[in-house]
Amino acid sequence: MLAATAVQAEGVGLRAGRGGRRAQLLTDCTFRVPRGAVCGIVGPNGAGKSLLLSAAAGLIRPDAGRLTVLGQRAGEDALLGEVAFVDQHRPLYPRMRVADLLAMGRDLNPRWDPERAEDLLELGRIARGSRAGSLSGGQRSLLALALARGKRPRLLLLDEPLSDLDPLARRAALGLLLGDVAEGGGTVLLSSHVLGDLEEAIDHLLLIDGGRIRLAGELSELLAAHRLLDRLGLLECQAGPAPWRVHPVDPVDAEPRHLTLVRVDQRTQIAAADAELPGLEELVVSYLRSPSVTGWLAPGMRPGRYGDGGDSGMVAA
Repeated sequence: MLAATAVQAEGVGLRAGRGGRRAQLLTDCTFRVPRGAVCGIVGPNGAGKSLLLSAAAGLIRPDAGRLTVLGQRAGEDALLGEVAFVDQHRPLYPRMRVADLLAMGRDLNPRWDPERAEDLLELGRIARGSRAGSLSGGQRSLLALALARGKRPRLLLLDEPLSDLDPLARRAALGLLLGDVAEGGGTVLLSSHVLGDLEEAIDHLLLIDGGRIRLAGELSELLAAHRLLDRLGLLECQAGPAPWRVHPVDPVDAEPRHLTLVRVDQRTQIAAADAELPGLEELVVSYLRSPSVTGWLAPGMRPGRYGDGGDSGMVAA
């Protein structure tokens, strides 16, 4: 039985730009993110990660398909108190003082938790009397996160939230956000280019490339469905009386071992148990370098109406 759904996309298409110059960035995107997940969204620059988060926040509407958040169409007024979004540009009122922004957050949000906001202000040594425009880039990021965290949202959407922070502050801020999920059962979707941070934090993954979802699933499930094989291992797995059913993805740059990432189906995962599992970076980079390879949507990330039985989970690249 599928867990309750936080975000579900069914055939979603999204365009960017204005007027006649609007370009199609995402096409026929279909996936679901279960409630309680910490889902990383990765992909190259311009892939549409920010666009997807903006649509989930209700700031823009899909040009095609249906996008639902916490069981309602994205952007519904009833979701205003349930969803928090930290945009990559950190749009704070530069002339307002920190104390005034916190007061505004308290007045606009009935579940406001001042302690959750204060933790992040202390992390950045942010004085309440400071104007937002006078803060450093890292402090502005922490202030934006503080306003979002203080809201106690059921869904937290983060677009490159930690890029301005030093490694220690990044780790501490991420720890606070993940602690909220563990305590309150919320859901987090965050985009980031720092795969090392994501590997320690996320339990689900969405890989966007070429306007489509290339990979989607629980991270452990995605990694378990792939193996790293050297040249001899690749030849051996495709020979013999019971050859593995493998789908080569991409040679991994691991000289002098010349490894290849392959996807194995459930029937061959047992046979491949002793082969090397990839890490997050090897998985993501291999798919990005192989745009012609068919993507994979794990069963748990497929919308319920599409069913789980008898489906290979393949999605068009």
